[in-house]
Amino acid sequence: MNTEEKIFNAARIVFQKKGFAGTRMQEIADEAGINKAMLHYCFKNKQLLFEAVFMNAFSQLAPQINAIFNSDETVFEKITRFTHSYISFVLLNPFLPPFVIQEMNNNPEFVKTFFKNKNTPDPSQLIDQIKKEIALGIIKPVNPKQLVLDIFAMTVFPFAAQMMVKGILHVSDSEFNQMMEERKTTIAEQIINSIKK
Repeated sequence: MNTEEKIFNAARIVFQKKGFAGTRMQEIADEAGINKAMLHYCFKNKQLLFEAVFMNAFSQLAPQINAIFNSDETVFEKITRFTHSYISFVLLNPFLPPFVIQEMNNNPEFVKTFFKNKNTPDPSQLIDQIKKEIALGIIKPVNPKQLVLDIFAMTVFPFAAQMMVKGILHVSDSEFNQMMEERKTTIAEQIINSIKK
């Protein structure tokens, strides 16, 4: 494992435990087993490190999502695979959704740059496929973009608002994770049942 991999792994661990605001660079250096000077040599500040960790993690998810969107599967199969893949990924990288929300509010330029990246998920092929399956009578007439938004919203929201969800439903971390495991199937079932002719 090279130094950058050590730093990314350490940063993920510390960011997950303490969040962005509560994390200190010294804690990441300690977790990585390197000195703080080496950490600052690789990443000048915490924000740049956080963005690098985000891009590194998301670069693992984006190809999976695009592979699903661009596959030859039916829309129903794609919905099922997307909910399973996204939730599995975020359970392993729980710092990502709150970070995206934080960055959209605090660092909109980074978000704009991120969405210009060629590897960002592109649902255009899925949207075209939804239109075709509506025309074939497989799917009820729906706005394809609204459907894609529903898929993203139902999978992303519980993670983005995790503290609120846990507070309202009075669930522990382990109960929340179990609920998310269940949502891999239930979200797909609910969406498919609502649009299937």
